Amino acid sequence: MDDLSPLPEARRSQLSASGLDPDGVEALVALALREDLGDGTDITSAATVDPDHLGRGRFVTRRPGTIAGLPIAAAVIEMVCGADASVELVVADGAAVDAGVELARADAPTRGLLTSERTALNLLCHLSGVATLTARWVDALAGTRAQVRDTRKTTPGLRALEKYAVRCGGGVNHRMGLSDAALVKDNHIAAAGSVGDAFRRVRGLAGSVSVEIEVDDIDGLVEAIEAGADEVLIDNFSIDEMRRAVAVRNELRPGVALEASGGLTLDTARGVGATGVDYIAVGELTHSAPILDIGLDM
Repeated sequence: MDDLSPLPEARRSQLSASGLDPDGVEALVALALREDLGDGTDITSAATVDPDHLGRGRFVTRRPGTIAGLPIAAAVIEMVCGADASVELVVADGAAVDAGVELARADAPTRGLLTSERTALNLLCHLSGVATLTARWVDALAGTRAQVRDTRKTTPGLRALEKYAVRCGGGVNHRMGLSDAALVKDNHIAAAGSVGDAFRRVRGLAGSVSVEIEVDDIDGLVEAIEAGADEVLIDNFSIDEMRRAVAVRNELRPGVALEASGGLTLDTARGVGATGVDYIAVGELTHSAPILDIGLDM
């Protein structure tokens, strides 16, 4: 594990252009490879493949879907194989593809390709699964003003990549963490004493951040808007209640964004979007997306 290569500058630039931190990706890939290799070596590949044997691996889809994570998969191979690897991305992240499509090809020492295979596919299949599920929600909301938005229900250590995959699928990101925006929930309100007190305390601590307040009825919505909320999370509202919430928002302060959450499904997505809400919060994008089946054909 001590002989991993650093990310090539070209890959670092590509990751940066995609809104990802190259150092973070490099650290994550190293952690994943360390988990797989431990302090040892790939015993099977070392025993069965001559060290000077060269091979080509082709990432190919087994099912249709939306792709995310190709530069990360490439980074795995490049960190294992170093300058001996040449990885070409055939399609771009965010592309919608059919089954049987070649996504990328890698020419490298065969041992390194085989050592890289599972880690690269674990990341690529998972992130493409997130993008594919997100794209289904985007399609369901087409023709409405609503956008599908992710949550903090992410895999520990993978948040930046999973939220990147949401963007590849056409969704939008909510806050990245606890420090870049405020979401005042019922327990915060109980601790502060009231919606207004909670809002004022957040503004006093971090005046420049966006403040969203969660409510569970129309009275709470009115209180949140009057307190000064930038956004209001309307939780577990019925379709009729959502329409009423939009009307109240439009009357009191049209600039307040409304985000619907709670028990939403793809089957109900269009009806929710048609109410006029701005966002639909969907935790399953990141915590329950099935993988997209992709293989590495040698």
